[in-house]
Amino acid sequence: MNIDFLTIEDLDLAGKTVIVRVDINSPINPKTGELLEVNRIREASVTLKSLEDSKVVVASHQGRVGRYDYVSLRQHCKALSEIMGKEVKFVEDVFGEAARRAITSLEKGDVLMLENLRFAAEENYEYSPEEAAKTHIVSRLAKYLDACVLDAFPTAHRAHPSIVGFAAILPTCAGRLVAKELKSLSRVMLTAKAPYTAVLGGAKIQDRLEAIDALIENGKADNVLLTGLIGLVFLRAANKLKTPLKPEHEKFVGRARELLNRYSEAFYLPEDVAIQKNGERVEIKPEQLTSDAAVLDIGEETIRKYSKIIKSSGTVFMSGPPGFFEMDGFEKGTHELLLAMASSLGTTIISGGHLSAALEMVGVKEWIDHVSTAGGALVMFMAGKKLPLIEALRMAAARQRGEKIIQ
Repeated sequence: MNIDFLTIEDLDLAGKTVIVRVDINSPINPKTGELLEVNRIREASVTLKSLEDSKVVVASHQGRVGRYDYVSLRQHCKALSEIMGKEVKFVEDVFGEAARRAITSLEKGDVLMLENLRFAAEENYEYSPEEAAKTHIVSRLAKYLDACVLDAFPTAHRAHPSIVGFAAILPTCAGRLVAKELKSLSRVMLTAKAPYTAVLGGAKIQDRLEAIDALIENGKADNVLLTGLIGLVFLRAANKLKTPLKPEHEKFVGRARELLNRYSEAFYLPEDVAIQKNGERVEIKPEQLTSDAAVLDIGEETIRKYSKIIKSSGTVFMSGPPGFFEMDGFEKGTHELLLAMASSLGTTIISGGHLSAALEMVGVKEWIDHVSTAGGALVMFMAGKKLPLIEALRMAAARQRGEKIIQ
């Protein structure tokens, strides 16, 4: 894929106030609310260190509204300060007076982190570039900014204001991570071969449904192995789960049934699941699940079946953990499938911050061909879909060169 964009070297950013949209959305301990690992923060620091002659404003989101990981970026700021070996300032504001005052007080070499972007309602929706430029986040902050650096590849598939809005009105270039990701992915995809297997888990149901449709439609998923919450949705769609899901999950069952009917031969669903009973791991069939039992992992039978398919595949892509690997006794599914990928002779690609953290725990990260902190964005890229962040970079480059912008 030939993508045209500017890099940090293409813009004169010395002494300028630059907003850097990173993605340091990190795994959070559901019990303590603390960061489980800082891999994305460490990666983001590479671009930030390249801007030591600028006045840098760091922007990111964390978690989703209503979830346990919907927390402040204050601890992320502390971690970034330690990684960079310098003070990173923090402002408990996104685009209000406090944020604008903090930005105007920056001096050359300073780094300021804004509060969780999703604390501002606009950042939870998607817009066209023109609409995004008119949002409060963009219109109020842009007056105090000279340029924008987009380095949030994990969020590249979302047209949020901070992704496409600033790029529509400010000189904009790609950060180090975006350039690195695209170069590495292009190299890995050259060696990819059939049969293609996608192992999809995690809790982001809508993202997974989009991914499944895109991957199968574009010939990048001959086998789709489902785990996690998306696995439960499909079990429900296949009438193998009698107990209704929560309303916010049940609403996706119809769409899952459509995909099952259209691509029935591609899907593999969990044959057993693990729940907690009297503090212990207990494995049962999906049909035995009751409304008060929370599924925390896939079972042994499913692990064996999935591992066999993984090892016989030409290319394996895994996004989202099969279970709550952070909980003692329920890391088995995640760890075993990662080990199966590590011992596979095919091309292997791991996607998402949570799986990156799990890989570190298992100790086989170097055995995987490509490890990305991106989740849904990587899926869409592999499926050949246009990504809003990449399109924003392309249009910004054309505008900077005085070329006609082609939508």
